[in-house]
Amino acid sequence: MANKILVIDDTTVVRVKVREMLPPGNFEVLEAKDGLEGYNLILNEKVSLIMLDFILPKMSGWEVFQKVQAHSELSKIPLVIMSGRKEEVTEKIPEPFEYFEFLNKPFDQRQLITAIKSAMAKATKKARINTEQSMVAPARQETVAAKPNSAVGSSDAEIQALNAKMVKMQAEIDSLKKQLTQVVTFIKQKIK
Repeated sequence: MANKILVIDDTTVVRVKVREMLPPGNFEVLEAKDGLEGYNLILNEKVSLIMLDFILPKMSGWEVFQKVQAHSELSKIPLVIMSGRKEEVTEKIPEPFEYFEFLNKPFDQRQLITAIKSAMAKATKKARINTEQSMVAPARQETVAAKPNSAVGSSDAEIQALNAKMVKMQAEIDSLKKQLTQVVTFIKQKIK
């Protein structure tokens, strides 16, 4: 199955350019001409990557970014923010951009592919950090359970719930790693 890349940009030329730079066999490109349409596609489609213009009608790229980041599942999707003026982005989101990649317009195929690779790596890093944080939590729960007056039953249930979350997160990390490997393989094929 092809990875779905969502391109949210009000300029048809940019959407077409991204579609042409990515071979159709590896990627299915979904397009949105404004932020509202784009956000609805993010909610309803299982996208592998979001390419988001920062200045958009109906709902700005900044608003879409905030909604995606506030949603625990959506914030795991690799993200490339595009803009012709980087200062519009840095005004709202200070550098260094830790969990998404910035792509300056206009861009060429090499810059696009580099940005996609970087966005995938940053998303994997974010997922790994979140998993490490959740692994620290069970250790704290166990010390709570060791206290004589604590309700041991509820602590055991909490530990089991956290362990289940860890298993789920590990599966998500494995999925992201697989996606990243597919993209890297594709890029290596393109470079040959």
